Amino acid sequence: MSGQQPKGIAILGSTGSIGTQALQVIKEAGDYFSVELLTANGNADLLIEQALAFQPNTVVICDESKYAHVREALAQTDTKVFAGIKSVCDCVQMSSVQTVLTAMVGYAGLLPTIEAIKAGKCIALANKETLVVAGQLITELAKQYAVNIYPVDSEHSAIFQCLTGEFHNKVEKIYLTASGGPFRGKKLHELSTVTRAQALKHPNWNMGAKITIDSATLMNKGLEVIEAKWLFGLTPAEIDVIVHPQSIIHSIVQFADGSMKAQLGLPDMKIPIQYALTYPDRIYNSFKRFNFMDYPQFTFEKPDLETFRCLGLAFEAIDKGGNVPCVLNAANEISVQAFLEDKIRFTDIARINEETIGKSSFVKTPSLNDYIESNKVAREIASGLI
Repeated sequence: MSGQQPKGIAILGSTGSIGTQALQVIKEAGDYFSVELLTANGNADLLIEQALAFQPNTVVICDESKYAHVREALAQTDTKVFAGIKSVCDCVQMSSVQTVLTAMVGYAGLLPTIEAIKAGKCIALANKETLVVAGQLITELAKQYAVNIYPVDSEHSAIFQCLTGEFHNKVEKIYLTASGGPFRGKKLHELSTVTRAQALKHPNWNMGAKITIDSATLMNKGLEVIEAKWLFGLTPAEIDVIVHPQSIIHSIVQFADGSMKAQLGLPDMKIPIQYALTYPDRIYNSFKRFNFMDYPQFTFEKPDLETFRCLGLAFEAIDKGGNVPCVLNAANEISVQAFLEDKIRFTDIARINEETIGKSSFVKTPSLNDYIESNKVAREIASGLI
């Protein structure tokens, strides 16, 4: 990138799985990027370590009780230290930031993403819940402020890569591929005794705890279906899910003439992260390459919507629209956390999610305040069901 200014990057959620891999991408890219902002929820020690290595302009620790610890550790550096979610919303607007990678987990990513869009920043979206919760609002804001949203999820990155150069052509259908998770082929009665450790053992991907459980219930695929609707302007009928246990074909686009394009690669999140940060360029990296001889066979299956009820709930949520996806996401965050804390069974996750939707008020055209209220009430209902 000789002669050009490095691209200023903010990473929201730098200590999580996506955030740490993004920093590997940035390190590998040499002077292509500069790290301007790092934020973490509560992992103060790793945030400090990252700040010392990458020397960002600013860091924010969301857990305000850890502010003094971070400030003291970085006192001898030029890095500014702030605390709390409001500081994240303020700091994404810094003039030195061109692209904001939203890698915070769950609903927490919504307000900072809104502020980044209003400040005219490019969004590299790893926080799928932002579009699940408030897809209509986010896409309208992105249009209003002429902001591009580049997907980081491997499946949506695959669709985006297949559509590059094809944006004027009619899409007939997209196929989001799913690995099937650790319980592929199991029936509902076999899942009632599943342990936390079993659910956290994903066959192909190495991810954070929340997304790994979502992959085991297929809720992750459900959230991706809702996200795809907003990212690519599709109807639910134009989105399909197929189980592809090898996780090499990351997704497929079928066009009006029947032609299909697929994007392939090893199950490595660093590739879609890099593409979202460098688009429209593809830059060299030394990451491991795919070898066809290691994968002589690709197989495909239909997802079992009875056993994996969460995926069915997601399709129902986009059919109903309004605040229902927001309610589903809130209930799921509560039920997954309860499962991780051994408070409920694995099969209770879908039940609590479904019952929460049934007990929540429907809002057809929600405002931001409606989303905030729906999220709050749904969490209370789900917590009550636990």
